[in-house]
Amino acid sequence: MSAGSAGALSVTLCRDPRQFAALEESWNRLVRACPTATPFQTHAWLHSWWLSYGKEGRLRIVLVRRGEELVGAAPLMLVHRPMPLLVPLGGPITDYFDVLAAAECADQVVAALAQGLHRAARGAVVDLREVRPGAVAEELYRRWPGIGRRLTDSTCMELPTLPFDELVKRMPASGAQRVRAKLRKTDAAGIEEHEVTEQEVPRAVRTLLRLHEKQWRGRGVTPEHMRPRFAEHLTRATRRMVRAGEGRLTEFRIEGKVVAANVTLLSAGLSGGYLYGADPDLRARKVDVATLLLRYEAGRALADGRPVVSFLRGSEPYKNHWRPETVVNQRLLLATHALAPLLRLHESQVTGRERAVDALREALPAARDWRARLNELRVR
Repeated sequence: MSAGSAGALSVTLCRDPRQFAALEESWNRLVRACPTATPFQTHAWLHSWWLSYGKEGRLRIVLVRRGEELVGAAPLMLVHRPMPLLVPLGGPITDYFDVLAAAECADQVVAALAQGLHRAARGAVVDLREVRPGAVAEELYRRWPGIGRRLTDSTCMELPTLPFDELVKRMPASGAQRVRAKLRKTDAAGIEEHEVTEQEVPRAVRTLLRLHEKQWRGRGVTPEHMRPRFAEHLTRATRRMVRAGEGRLTEFRIEGKVVAANVTLLSAGLSGGYLYGADPDLRARKVDVATLLLRYEAGRALADGRPVVSFLRGSEPYKNHWRPETVVNQRLLLATHALAPLLRLHESQVTGRERAVDALREALPAARDWRARLNELRVR
């Protein structure tokens, strides 16, 4: 670790994975002290991701302490393509990024994080993806002593936590009527819920991923979800998060057979459905899996006092039926003044790729089908 100072606070840069592992207890206290933290900022999620996806020599975590207590953290790593960049730990499989700052001293901590990150970024552009509105990273952006650019990132969908009947009433009358009919058929199927214990997680994740592949077969499953490194990460992270009350893995069974499973990640501010798998045979029983999962998760969120049920990233049509709130993540680019040309180059590359993708979608409606077929071949 290299050290600096900011008033009564000390700022260090952690590059040693062993030291990152040893931060678990103090990191978890910091997460609890940061009201805007999402499940993706927990030590369980980030450290597990590093074990599966991290590369030697790339870890860069800016830490802020007051005395011995950890009061701030910016979990990043160094990449060299397409240019030197500091990017969030968690990568593309993480739906929200943020830095952490204890609420009781957030102003001083964010200022210290900005100074520490500015020193760490002397040779790289900082590219903070998937920053949720209201995140601490927004204040870091405002305090940044160099130059910055703000872009839009993924679209997320959220519902307020309400009794399920109230969520149904938000829908148009015809849609609400269809949902009630689906639930009657679902209840007639005799589905039982089972919340998986920490010890059951490895077996349950294997089942979930098998159902997930079966559910998406022929429709373009996400290749990463079928890779061993993803299974290792999801198993390890879910097991730790279940133990800490930061996650939940629920199985849905008919006559003892698991027909659906869902991983939910939890924080004080939200309950987020991360990944699920369902047996396609449920369609023959007239069971609507999305409605089944939402009813269960909304009920649990209400009982736990979590204000938001999040569908996380993506604007799939089935989510829009519930009239959710659309929340657009941000992409924050930061650099020292000396690296201004590099930041502008990176910004032009990012926006150029986005325009090309949008144009392709508009010009070739069949592109999505071809991508699904390509993904299927990659998985095989």
